[in-house]
Amino acid sequence: MANSSATPQFSDSKPLLSTSSIWNMSVGFLGIQAGFALQNGNASSILQRYGADVHELPNFWLVAPVIGMIVQPIIGYYSDRTWNRLGRRKPFFLAGAIAACFGMMLMPNAGILAAALPLVLMGAGMLMIMDAAFNVAMEPFRALVADKLPSAQRTEGFSAQTALIGVGAVIGSWLPWFLAKKLNIADTAPEGLVPDNVKWSFYIGGILLLGAIFWTLFTTKEYPPEEQAKYTGETLETHKGSGISSIFQDLANMPKAMRQLGWVQFFSWFALFSMWVFTTPAIAHHVYGCAIDDNSSQAYSDASNWTGIIFGVYNGVSAVFALFLPKIATKIGRKNTHAVALTCGGLGLLSIYFAGSPNFLILSMIGVGIAWASILAMPYAMLAGSIPAHKMGVYMGIFNFFITIPQIVSGVINRPIVKYLYGNNAIWAIVMGGVFFLLAALSVRFVEDKDDVAIKA
Repeated sequence: MANSSATPQFSDSKPLLSTSSIWNMSVGFLGIQAGFALQNGNASSILQRYGADVHELPNFWLVAPVIGMIVQPIIGYYSDRTWNRLGRRKPFFLAGAIAACFGMMLMPNAGILAAALPLVLMGAGMLMIMDAAFNVAMEPFRALVADKLPSAQRTEGFSAQTALIGVGAVIGSWLPWFLAKKLNIADTAPEGLVPDNVKWSFYIGGILLLGAIFWTLFTTKEYPPEEQAKYTGETLETHKGSGISSIFQDLANMPKAMRQLGWVQFFSWFALFSMWVFTTPAIAHHVYGCAIDDNSSQAYSDASNWTGIIFGVYNGVSAVFALFLPKIATKIGRKNTHAVALTCGGLGLLSIYFAGSPNFLILSMIGVGIAWASILAMPYAMLAGSIPAHKMGVYMGIFNFFITIPQIVSGVINRPIVKYLYGNNAIWAIVMGGVFFLLAALSVRFVEDKDDVAIKA
């Protein structure tokens, strides 16, 4: 425990919270991720139905990381400075949830507004609204865990968050398939329209998002300023005299551990972005035998529905595996845990190339699910101990740069690569994602996790 005296601003005097309290504070993330999963699993096919070509998909998906890179540090900055009757972080949960629900209702119905803009651009606009809202709601949840939990419980807190993310993502990923196959809601539609099963999935997801956010709002009490000061030395005076330009100062002075984790995040999220954008067209062509330019046949609809199923598999695996992360990290350390998990993800994506049937993809997604669980928990657990308590929100927002920048890079370079190098055959973008997961696993070896050393000592 020798390192604890070197960082007096990080107090372990916060009381240990009950298991139910730890889970309640993250229930809202279940709803956010249900919406995110619906977006990830269906946005590409919706945009193709609206007229986008496969090599154009990364351009539309660039909206998400660009919005996140702008929104999250600003939300973090202001949430660090917010104290009102709702709390510190909770006002942002609520505002983001309401806006996200609005976007989810309109995304599959962009045609009703198509008189204002071309249909594909209107769809992209709804994607932008949804993603901006998800970011507003999502960013403060990371800071809330760090605010409320002492160091000894942070891995457990982020793991609980990951498990709930997995549950929400399973719901969101499987909804279109369930509505089509179990409730016989139509999963095909004329060109330019979105099938009814997808529409109703977005409606249900929006309602679930609001309900989950309200659960956290009503069950979680944030520390008021005077109590926060008792645990961390932070007071409202801490923030006086700062301007939003201080975000750039904080960026320049980011902790060493954050810089090192940046490379791990870059490779991880490049791989994830490639998977989210290209899985549907990749398996439609490579596994279901669709023509590269086919986006309206029954086979393509089957591939799109199956993408939702296998995305649900990896999220379900992540929900279960997250429960074991604290014990595994205690045994072998957070760095080793993360490296092994990322390796599993790389092998999972690479194996898609060898898939001989749709069912084989379930095995591929087990590896991806293990990586996803660790990506959502371990970097934040490693990072939280190196961040000044009074800047937890803004630094969690800045850390999002290492999620958004690789997605932007992936979106920019994948468009010409998929079109000219891969001949619009999206399976090679998936293979490249697998390689990037393996590079992430190598990079984690160079991260300095002092908090982890202290815990193991």
